[in-house]
Amino acid sequence: MTAALQFRDPVRGEALLRRLARAVDATGATRERPVSVMHVCGSHEQAIARYGLRSRFPAALDVRMGPGCPVCVTDAPEIDAAVALARSGLHVLTYGDMLRVPGTEASLDDARAAGARVEVIYAATQAVAAARASAATVVFFATGFETTAVATGALLRAAPPDNLQVLSAHKWVPAAMEVVAENPNSRIGGYLAAGHAATITGWGVFEGFVARHGKPVVVAGFEPLDILAGLCVLVEQIAEGRAEVVNAFPRCVGREGNARALAALNDVFETDAGEWRGIAHVPSGNLRLRAAYAAHDAAHTFADRLAAAAEPIPRANAADCVCGAIMIGQACPTDCALFGRACRPDTPVGACMVSTEGACRIWYEARA
Repeated sequence: MTAALQFRDPVRGEALLRRLARAVDATGATRERPVSVMHVCGSHEQAIARYGLRSRFPAALDVRMGPGCPVCVTDAPEIDAAVALARSGLHVLTYGDMLRVPGTEASLDDARAAGARVEVIYAATQAVAAARASAATVVFFATGFETTAVATGALLRAAPPDNLQVLSAHKWVPAAMEVVAENPNSRIGGYLAAGHAATITGWGVFEGFVARHGKPVVVAGFEPLDILAGLCVLVEQIAEGRAEVVNAFPRCVGREGNARALAALNDVFETDAGEWRGIAHVPSGNLRLRAAYAAHDAAHTFADRLAAAAEPIPRANAADCVCGAIMIGQACPTDCALFGRACRPDTPVGACMVSTEGACRIWYEARA
């Protein structure tokens, strides 16, 4: 019998680091003009920080975090809508990392401190349970990428109680990758895609992207060896002038993805153009409820309340936040003058400092 593969094996890790160094050398990159790649997942950035991988990357390799934090890209007006519904007296439920995300003027945590009924849940099924236990309307402020959107879709397909409303701020990650790739100032040579999202969508979803932009995409998992192996395959393609989709997470990801999950996603949601915080307009980037589910669509049901909500007053320092540039790979957290000063986890100015998956929060805690 062969020994089980250990995904934190130091010997294999050192071998992969040597392979990565050779690949970077083959690109001709230098410290002054590095080869730049982007991962689009906060979990990748967490793992890179937790295991100290960035300190071991070759000096001529620049690994940037892209729009891979759903909390970070939830636009301020979407937060404003949830705050407005909470302030109007509705019972609002959301995931914990959304509580302190700043809207234009206030967060849901601010609304709760002022007396609004806002509660944290950890699974979409808890929203259903809360609605069944109450005679009042319950609003689930649903956020996240493909993975959590599937859970929202599943609950709406399962005959939820009439008093459950969903305010969707779900996003579709491949659309944001298109925006990054189309940016004329982008120097990103290839992309490391999130393994858990690809478990839902399948790796085949990236084939069109690679064909359009001529940039390789590698799907990777989240253990140290997963990330290092993914980077090796990605940089080797760049060095060889190739652009292909490679699945470096075959133990979980297939080409077609999870058919049942995709059925729930596609039945309940349709893609729509929308604003992503800091990134601006993203065609087909938002997941909106289809008309068949309008009875549970809070944006439709409470359109009058949202239209009548007072115009929020922008917060101080908001204009100086560079979260948008960070999320499209044009800046690092330390490039922001607010980082670690006016903007810290206890006093976040931008969404990238709020979430545990935000680049600024991760960098701040890793250096602390």
